[in-house]
Amino acid sequence: MATERMQMTTLTAKKAADYLGISYWLITQLVKKRILCSRVGKRLLFRKEALDIFLSKKENDSIVVEQFN
Repeated sequence: MATERMQMTTLTAKKAADYLGISYWLITQLVKKRILCSRVGKRLLFRKEALDIFLSKKENDSIVVEQFN
């Protein structure tokens, strides 16, 4: 009988902060304005895809700003 590993589709705030390379405090601040997450009770859950989209948008925004400077 083969066992299948279930892949996590969400990250806690701590793991999401580690994934982005930022502090736990900063990710909680970004939740208030920029990063999409789901609240389950007191927990914040993040989809990796949403974090990747956030990073891509930040990269694109920085490229646009550099072009105008």
